[in-house]
Amino acid sequence: MTAGAHDPRSDAVDRECMTRAIAAAGAVRCSTSPNPWVGAVVRSPDGRMFEGATEPPGGDHAEVVALRVAGDRAAGATLYVTLEPCSHHGRTPPCVDAVLASGVSRVVVGVEDPDPQVAGSGVRALREAGVEVTVGVQADQVAAQLAAYLKHRRTGRPWVVLKLAASLDGGTAAPNGSSQWITCPRARADGHRLRAESDAILVGAGTVRRDDPSLTVRDYRPPVMPPEGRLDPRRVVLGAVPPGARVQPCTEMKGDLGAVLDELGDEGVVQLLVEGGANVAGAFHRAGLVDRYVIYLAPALFGGQDANGLFGGHGAYDISDLWRGRFLSVDRVGDDLRVELAPAAVPEVG
Repeated sequence: MTAGAHDPRSDAVDRECMTRAIAAAGAVRCSTSPNPWVGAVVRSPDGRMFEGATEPPGGDHAEVVALRVAGDRAAGATLYVTLEPCSHHGRTPPCVDAVLASGVSRVVVGVEDPDPQVAGSGVRALREAGVEVTVGVQADQVAAQLAAYLKHRRTGRPWVVLKLAASLDGGTAAPNGSSQWITCPRARADGHRLRAESDAILVGAGTVRRDDPSLTVRDYRPPVMPPEGRLDPRRVVLGAVPPGARVQPCTEMKGDLGAVLDELGDEGVVQLLVEGGANVAGAFHRAGLVDRYVIYLAPALFGGQDANGLFGGHGAYDISDLWRGRFLSVDRVGDDLRVELAPAAVPEVG
């Protein structure tokens, strides 16, 4: 190969190593918030790989963990990290300092960190110190994995996931109000995964009065548990809650939904899971505040028009006003389907 020619084999290695870093990040999804869930891989000159992921708040960031595992073998190595290394003092010293001290010769970054305290300064500091830096490897996959964090840092608001469950013909409850259980146990366990990944869960006061839910995580255990083994998200209710409700202790909120999101974002809520009921779901939907729709569909039919639907309130009056999104995935979960959608007008984060 002539000098300066592009070697496609290096691209394949970069993709493989970043894929491993993404997998490492996925394992700590439930244990790092409000810090981002980041993965890192050190590839030594002889091809050996050493992985790391972000520790719980107060612990080391992913690149520092991976460098610690690699030890002296980090000298001359390539460091792969899903998110740009930080260059400021927070709960821990700047990761850039640890990277430079390790002697790595090259750093490959998935996406730059939009946090105003970073925002390219980590990459710039590495390059100014003579380290080769490549940005954008597996960027789409990394941005999808870190979507909640990236939105929170860019807008100050949490990433809003609206979770719904229905029969195939769109029913969520029978005319007599009964609704448990439409979906199968595996689908319900997957819904508990969403709870575990979220910093807060929100329902309306009507749901609390009707169902008296606990809104806890019971049917999911992540690969890495958070500190003290607590998976339950903060519980938020729109409206007043009786003192003896199982959702207590909770945060009661009211008013404009945008203001609610601003307040929760200011308080460190990176991902908010909205579980309903129908009026709350409809309000978030019509306000255009939903980033992801996760809908579990059971192979069941109410077979009429009198079952309760997914959304309360008034929908599109004319077909030209129909909301249209885009499918992100359709997966089988037990006997049910999990359908994920995003608003068509909102581009991918990245």
